[in-house]
Amino acid sequence: MDVDQIKQRQRAIWGLGDYSTLSRALWPASVELCDACAVSAGQEVLDVAAGDGNFARACARVGATVVASDISPVMVERGRARAREEGYEIEWVEADAEQLPFEDERFDCVGSVFGAMIAPRPEVVARELVRVTRPGGTVGMTAWRPDSFVPRLGQISRRYAPPPADQPLADEWADEETARRRFEALPVTVEFKTRSLVWEAESPEAFVAEQGESAPPWVAAKQAMPPESYAAMVAEVVEVARSMGGDGPTAIENEYVLILARRRG
Repeated sequence: MDVDQIKQRQRAIWGLGDYSTLSRALWPASVELCDACAVSAGQEVLDVAAGDGNFARACARVGATVVASDISPVMVERGRARAREEGYEIEWVEADAEQLPFEDERFDCVGSVFGAMIAPRPEVVARELVRVTRPGGTVGMTAWRPDSFVPRLGQISRRYAPPPADQPLADEWADEETARRRFEALPVTVEFKTRSLVWEAESPEAFVAEQGESAPPWVAAKQAMPPESYAAMVAEVVEVARSMGGDGPTAIENEYVLILARRRG
């Protein structure tokens, strides 16, 4: 596995598209994670692989002091602009989730909403998240359950554009045994909670078309693939959306897991 190549690709991909559309869809999961981690005023929080800052915003609005980081320089600029527009004092840093530029035991909470799960070396990212968390603090992550909509899209896209053979799948984080193994050498106690997001659209076709214009991985696929291959992939995704959300007005339920790793004092 060429880790550097994967990360360079992630930096480029997550600067594409209109991420604000996907950000709005993911917002409720950030609120859930903030609540599950019991973030409160006066705490210092780090949002890792932050996107445009949903988790950072959820924590800032309850009074926490927040730092947000992302591997994509474009996403960092978008997050910084969003925080400024919405009136939140959030410090933004370009950073790799596997090599966080922060001292040991700095933060009361370190959270990542569908972000750190895509780092290519899961054990490394788990170690980094715990390293920068204070004793008594919490590491919080979200990950899609393998049978939910997003991983099913991934199964389709991997047939058309296979990733490196030895790159772990992001949804493996939702497997309790796997996640516990990744944290087992670290000074944490791990628990899991299942939640869901519901995504609505006028039709399966409208939903998938919106994703194609906004979600960074789909924008990247559209740019990179031959038009006929992309059209075939989209047709398969539309059928999955229809099977999960119905024809006509569509409501797709996405189950995900909250992973809470409490650092022992």
